[in-house]
Amino acid sequence: MTSPPADNPVKGMALMASCMLVLPIMDAIAKFMATVETMSPAQVTFYRFFFQFAALLPAMVYATRGRWAVKRPWMNLLRGAVHGAASLMFFVAVKYMPLADVFAIYFVEPFMLTLMSAVFLGDSVGWRRWTAIAVGFSGAMIVIQPSYAIFGATALLPIACAFLFTIYLFMNRALGDGDSPLAMQTFAGLGGTLFCAAALALGSGMDVQNFEIALPASGRGIVLLALLGAISGYIHLVVVRAFRLAPLSLLAPFQYFEIISATVLGYALFDEFPTVSKWLGIAIIVASGLFIIWRERVRLAQSPPS
Repeated sequence: MTSPPADNPVKGMALMASCMLVLPIMDAIAKFMATVETMSPAQVTFYRFFFQFAALLPAMVYATRGRWAVKRPWMNLLRGAVHGAASLMFFVAVKYMPLADVFAIYFVEPFMLTLMSAVFLGDSVGWRRWTAIAVGFSGAMIVIQPSYAIFGATALLPIACAFLFTIYLFMNRALGDGDSPLAMQTFAGLGGTLFCAAALALGSGMDVQNFEIALPASGRGIVLLALLGAISGYIHLVVVRAFRLAPLSLLAPFQYFEIISATVLGYALFDEFPTVSKWLGIAIIVASGLFIIWRERVRLAQSPPS
């Protein structure tokens, strides 16, 4: 298998960086719903995908004139189920751990993504990009050194989430241009909704903690859940677009940008005050991403015209 052509790597990197700065808003909402509104993470995850599907469905119907022209519906439903499982693990983790801690552990994912893209899609990864990824990862570890002794088995959930999300992003790229980003995300929302509904019913029936079924306790909760789904749906539309413009291995380091807004939101909403070491780590993460952008511009400028 070879990677589909990357049309505009610099634009893809810019889109990816922007999306990564926005996405932690949905994780902050999930933490707020679980800790303040006392809603189970599984229930929050269900609503996150339900409202994603509800937000994108009208646009999908309009774009296809009601024909629902999707070439790979089952594959896109599977993408949604994988994303649903990853989100569930992440939302359980953020209920108990600071946002920055969860992201720091989760940032093993760019390594997984880069490795898979190099092995399965044939993306070329030079030593400079590997170095930038390693430097960015070290910055994430400076932000917080996760400890199994402190958080217990919960600290393993972001690692499992990272693996599943790697598969999800890998599927985005591997599917190529078979379906439009809108079709892909609408069906992913449906797949995630169905998976979370099944997981919620099973977990609640077995009286598993964090799988309790409950309706939002207030109108504020309903608005936040709808916002959660809308942010996820439309931001991931842009993420899909980014992965059609640039290779996986090139975009992987920009996921480190999530730690910036995650740290800010953790402080603003949950009084998780960033230390000097956290700000140092953030600076390293940003610098590694900017180096990737600069290096890609140099590479493009040196490439002979086709």
